[in-house]
Amino acid sequence: MLKVIPRAWSYAFSVMHGSESVAKSVDLSWWRDKGEIRIQDDIYTARRDKSSYVLESAAGVLARTQRPRRWHRELVIEHSGRRYTLRAKSAFRREFQLLDGPMKIGSISPEGLFTRRAAVELPKMFPLVLQVFIIWLVMMLWKHEDMSEAA
Repeated sequence: MLKVIPRAWSYAFSVMHGSESVAKSVDLSWWRDKGEIRIQDDIYTARRDKSSYVLESAAGVLARTQRPRRWHRELVIEHSGRRYTLRAKSAFRREFQLLDGPMKIGSISPEGLFTRRAAVELPKMFPLVLQVFIIWLVMMLWKHEDMSEAA
């Protein structure tokens, strides 16, 4: 199981496997949804592109999301010719589930009511960069919720 450890006063985070840091996200912009994901010596960019989110490497696009319904907390992730759905477990909870068709294959759950620390269970067959991108997507959705509640 992976753990998300946020940095104070930011939406940047580290991803831990046990006591080892396996990835870091650096939030590049407070105003736009754009971030840098670092895994060992590799750097990837996660960013919003109009109504979708994109994960890119120097070689090109690795994954893309679409939001099928504007006001729902749901994204469809396309990676390597497959489609997965990232959806809030309920309208009243911050937990997200990853679905392959109707089957739940993963989840990202906050460790408490007022924290961005989270427990992550995603398929081990997913490349680490895709797992971290999915975590980044949930962090961005939580950020939007926090900003809308503060307004």
